[in-house]
Amino acid sequence: MNTANISSATNTDVIHARYGKISAFLVFFVSVSGAFSVLFGAWLAHGGQSLAAELLFRLEQAHSYQFLHTLALAAAIIAYRVTKQHLWLIPALGFCLGMLLFCGSLYFKTLLDIAWLSKFAPFGGLTLAIAWLTLAIPLLKTR
Repeated sequence: MNTANISSATNTDVIHARYGKISAFLVFFVSVSGAFSVLFGAWLAHGGQSLAAELLFRLEQAHSYQFLHTLALAAAIIAYRVTKQHLWLIPALGFCLGMLLFCGSLYFKTLLDIAWLSKFAPFGGLTLAIAWLTLAIPLLKTR
């Protein structure tokens, strides 16, 4: 038996296991984000109306960005699972990080009055924009 083939198979198994863990994390993240988006949207519609207009606007912005990017994340995960093309993980991870930085900072700033967290919002927005651009990588790679 050729030891190079054994080593190669082992390395491939390790790589697939690593990507499998990332994929499992992404599925967990998109599930929690989707559930949170629905529940938070319901709270905004029914209980959030008593907030000051500026606070309500900020929360609605964060919520709409989170909901939209949760759908984009789900699409990237599905594309990865169907094609097994690891490049789909790049935009998927970008959507996760961008939502945490952008939406998370707006939620915490508004709900917990932690003003310094708003400094992360521009980085989150930039991360989301880059994630959208990186969607082109796996699409162009298939040609």
